[in-house]
Amino acid sequence: MSQPAHRQDTSQAAVALSFSVYFLWGALTLYWKELQDFDPFELIGWRIASSVVVLVVVMSATRRLRPLLIALRTPQLFLRISLASILLTINWATYVWAVVNDHVLETALGYFIAPVLTIVIGVSVLHERLRMIQKVAVAFAVGGIAVLTIAYGRVPWIAITIASSWSFYAYLKKKVPLQPLESLTAEVLVLAVPAIAFLFATWNNVDSVSSTANFTEWIFVAFTGVITAIPLLMFASASQRTPLTILGPMQYIVPTMNFLIGWLLFDELLTTSKVAGFALIWVCLALVLTDLFRTQRQQQNVLSPQ
Repeated sequence: MSQPAHRQDTSQAAVALSFSVYFLWGALTLYWKELQDFDPFELIGWRIASSVVVLVVVMSATRRLRPLLIALRTPQLFLRISLASILLTINWATYVWAVVNDHVLETALGYFIAPVLTIVIGVSVLHERLRMIQKVAVAFAVGGIAVLTIAYGRVPWIAITIASSWSFYAYLKKKVPLQPLESLTAEVLVLAVPAIAFLFATWNNVDSVSSTANFTEWIFVAFTGVITAIPLLMFASASQRTPLTILGPMQYIVPTMNFLIGWLLFDELLTTSKVAGFALIWVCLALVLTDLFRTQRQQQNVLSPQ
């Protein structure tokens, strides 16, 4: 009688950990908003530099740094890590720029449509065939983007940049034979030299962090590496203990939080036409999740003993 209870507690703990990870990622919008007086590109430089320190310490403590450095000597792996690091920088910079410039709703849109772009990558790059429900989902996504383009009076480039950089980054990560922590460490190591050089170049600017930040702001800047590493460490544990059927839908906690933060906390304008555009995107996501659950159920039926 005690064993089932133990399994249930473990399952609940894993789900709670997974939820906490995505909640923390969603709450990062509030963190970056506290640094809105600084140049977002400088903030990314500090995030990379701080992340290098934190991740190198973690990797050294777990004795995984030396094997990683040896693995990076492989030209093919180094090239893929370098490309992934460029995409990660684009994603980070666009997201932070959008947050500090009052475009949080558009960041939500970007992470909402990222799964759809992943499907498009599967078709265009991997030559996968779309199921009918996926075709309908893509059509709704295109319709939603079209409506939002009209609503914004421009192409929602922030959302498209975030979605495309994240989708291609995720695609490249599948080609990298490293765990998430090792992979991110490798990426920030590649970015460390240009990031530190950029920080030195902007050190004496009148509006730089070094010139204008108070003590509290310095603490926020210094901990950008910590807020990058901690959720990732938690995710590494959660992803091993939580079923994909639960973990998959949880990824939408982040854009949902961004949507609510941008609308309710930061008072970003949400017109009827924008709601209509987001509604089409949400229908698209409902179809994607329905297809995901159905596919996984079919696979389980095939693998289960008859």
